[in-house]
Amino acid sequence: MYEKVLLWATPVFLVLMALECVVAAVRRKSTYRLGDAVASVSLGALSTYVGVYTRLLSFGLYVLVFDAWRLTTLDDRLPWVWCAALVAYDFLYYWNHRLGHEINVLWAAHVVHHQSEEFNLSTALRQTSSGFLLSWIFYVPMALAGVPPKLFLFVSLVDLLYQFWIHTEQIGSLGVLDRILATPSNHRVHHGVNDRYVDTNYGGILILWDRLFGTFQPELADEPVVYGTRDPLRSWNPLWANLHTYAGLVRDALDARSWADRVRVFVARPGWRPQEAIARRPKPTFELAAVRKYDPSLETGLGAYCLLQGFIVLAIGAYFMAVAPSWDPSRALALLGILVVSQWIVGGLTEGRRGYLWFEALRVPLVATALAVLVPGAAPALVVFPIVAGCLVWLWFAARPLPPVAA
Repeated sequence: MYEKVLLWATPVFLVLMALECVVAAVRRKSTYRLGDAVASVSLGALSTYVGVYTRLLSFGLYVLVFDAWRLTTLDDRLPWVWCAALVAYDFLYYWNHRLGHEINVLWAAHVVHHQSEEFNLSTALRQTSSGFLLSWIFYVPMALAGVPPKLFLFVSLVDLLYQFWIHTEQIGSLGVLDRILATPSNHRVHHGVNDRYVDTNYGGILILWDRLFGTFQPELADEPVVYGTRDPLRSWNPLWANLHTYAGLVRDALDARSWADRVRVFVARPGWRPQEAIARRPKPTFELAAVRKYDPSLETGLGAYCLLQGFIVLAIGAYFMAVAPSWDPSRALALLGILVVSQWIVGGLTEGRRGYLWFEALRVPLVATALAVLVPGAAPALVVFPIVAGCLVWLWFAARPLPPVAA
C-alpha cells in the first residue's frame, strides 16, 4: 500500500512543484536551481525504491512486536482509534525527529533531508534511504499499545504526506495556525542553520509538541533563514548524500585512540569529534556570514540533457515501483541497480564533471539494452536504439564548450 500511494502521489508532487515555480517566477522570488532540484527528486526516488525492500524489515518488525507482545488490540473500526493513532504517531515522530538532530548516528540518516541549500517543494522529497535501520524503534510503543499494523501504516502515510506542503517559501505566516500546526513558516525555521533557528520545530503535523517540550522558535522578520547544514555536502550525487555523514563518523572513529571515544562518535551530539580526528582533519568554525551556496557552473545544453535524463530515470523508477513486488528478486534488483547507477551518473553530470560524460556514453546504451531484456514487451530494438542514438548525439552537442563571445 505504502509504495502504491507514493507512486500515485508522485505526479501530484511534480505538478505542485511546477505550480510553485510559476508562482515564484511571477513574484520574482525563485527558489529552484536545476542541480539542487534534480538531486532532491533523485533522493526521494531512491528512498522510495530502496523502501520497497527495507520497509519489509521495519514494518515487519512492527508486525512482529504487535503479534507477540501487544497489551491489547484496538478496534480500528472506531473513529477515535484513528484519531488517537495519528496523534500518537505524530508524538513519537517528534521524538524520532528530535533525536535525529541530537545523536550522531541518527543524524547521519536524517541529514539527507537538510542538505539542500534551497527551500521548496522538491526539498520535501529529499529523504534518506537509511532511516529504516533505527527509526522503527521509536514506534514500538504503538505496536505494544495494540494499534493494528494497517492503521499504523495509514497514519504514517498521512503524517508524511502532510509535510510535503510545508516545504515552501511561497506561503507566509498563517497566524493562529502557526501556533498549533507545523506550517511553512515554522518549518522554514527548522531547516535553518542560524544560531536562533538550529535544532527547533520538530513537529510533523502538530507544532504543539515543540511548545510543550521547549523546542519551538517562531520565524523572525529580522532574521532571514539560511538553509542547509553546518557541514555542507557540496555535491548533487544522491549516493554520496546518503553516505557522506556516515563516512565522516567512521573516519573519526578510526582516528580515535580509545574505545570509549569510538563509541561516543556515534552517540554524541552532531559536531562532537575526538581530539585525534580534530588534529588530523580540522574543520573550519561555522560562520553564518561565510555560507556560500554550492552552485557549480553547468552549460545550458548539458543542463537540459540532465533534466531530460532525470525524467527518464524517474519514469523507469515509477515502472519499478509498479512491478517490483511481483517480479522475482534477482530481476527486480537488476532494475534497481540500473536506477541507482543512473542517478549516480546523472548527479555527476549536474555537477558539471566532464569525466562523467564517458560514464554516460556507456550508461545510455547499456540501460536501453538492459530494459529490452528485463522488461516484458519492451520496445523493440528498432525503436530503442534510435532513441539511444538521439540521446548520445544530444549529449555530444550539449557537452561542447560554448563558443567564445565576439568582441
